[in-house]
Amino acid sequence: MADVVLETRQLTKEFKGFTAVNNVSLKVERGHIHALIGPNGAGKTTCFNLLTKFLVPTSGQILFNGKDITMDKPAQIARKGIIRSFQISAVFPHLTVMENVRIGLQRPLGNSFHFWTSEKKLSVLNDRAMQLLAEVDLESFADTVTVDLPYGRKRALEIATTLAMEPEMMLLDEPTQGMGHEDVHRVTELIKKVSAGRTILMVEHNMSVIAGISDRISVLQRGAVLAEGTYEEVSKNPQVMEAYMGTTAGALEGAH
Repeated sequence: MADVVLETRQLTKEFKGFTAVNNVSLKVERGHIHALIGPNGAGKTTCFNLLTKFLVPTSGQILFNGKDITMDKPAQIARKGIIRSFQISAVFPHLTVMENVRIGLQRPLGNSFHFWTSEKKLSVLNDRAMQLLAEVDLESFADTVTVDLPYGRKRALEIATTLAMEPEMMLLDEPTQGMGHEDVHRVTELIKKVSAGRTILMVEHNMSVIAGISDRISVLQRGAVLAEGTYEEVSKNPQVMEAYMGTTAGALEGAH
């Protein structure tokens, strides 16, 4: 029996006559890196918004560790351990790298961020913050103001702040978007590293990234699940190749 952490049952979201997510049933297994792929407009980000409750489903169910969380609020979802890293780098640009991670670390201490807490109290978090920065290869950038970080490093910082919130499950939204080859490689290795002991659901366009790290892939098209399986299975599926039309189907094949 597979150990399912997150399950959706016939999850549906309609916007004024348009069905963005259509009867999506997913099962994400504990410890897996599960990728959600599909052409633009396939409903991937809407799916993420439903899972983190930034949108309320029209119908269907979401279960986390077997409990129905369909009607939970975003803060409740986060407290349960589902933490999302955003498509656009969600860090405070004018704080240092270390300060950004410390803000993430404050969540387990209470429900509010202590922006005005004395430095002395916050310094107890510094050791843990440095451990997290080491985990994402950012120790040498601890005192850098975030706005000055290279783009790929900003995404690494975002993963560090997500890790600071002690997620049981991480939702990564296009983690390598807009990156050059070197950064893509670094962030891919980073995701692989931080996935130890965690479950990751990610939306990603880069097929070579998905080929390299995904345990399972769900392909969405027009809001519905078109195919599901390992990279090998999905990349050979004629419907998937057709959905990606020629050029990307080639990319699917050539991404090993």
